[in-house]
Amino acid sequence: MVIAVDFDGTIVEHEYPKIGRPLPFAFEVLRKLQQEENHTLILWTMREGKLLQEAIDYCEKNGVRFFAHNKNYPEEKLQEGDPRKLSVDLFIDDRNIGGLPDWGIIYQLIKYRRSSPRNLDMMDSDKGREKRKNLFIRLGEAWEKARGYRY
Repeated sequence: MVIAVDFDGTIVEHEYPKIGRPLPFAFEVLRKLQQEENHTLILWTMREGKLLQEAIDYCEKNGVRFFAHNKNYPEEKLQEGDPRKLSVDLFIDDRNIGGLPDWGIIYQLIKYRRSSPRNLDMMDSDKGREKRKNLFIRLGEAWEKARGYRY
């Protein structure tokens, strides 16, 4: 699978233009997706020029080397004004509807090819899971429960 990963607010805390602290387990999950699951990772960020290179270097220092940066493949030539549209299977970004899930959940969703964390065993076994689910998942479950849907 080809996965585009945002940098600020996704891999590291949002401190743009500085580089924030790494989010818990972000680099561990990215390394595992690359090395054990053999996924292709593309760094997809608003950073360009020197700021982009700083992000690339920071990720490499933490053991994650991306296949490409802000483009589909390293040799792709973009002209000024070209849209930076990626052809990927999945985007990991803190600007998702509902926000960024915990990196452990991201790994589980990708590994087991799930579109929703609702049925993950690791969530079903946790007592406090309702508090960790994002608002949209909780609303959807409440709607389904009201309509008689059983999990």
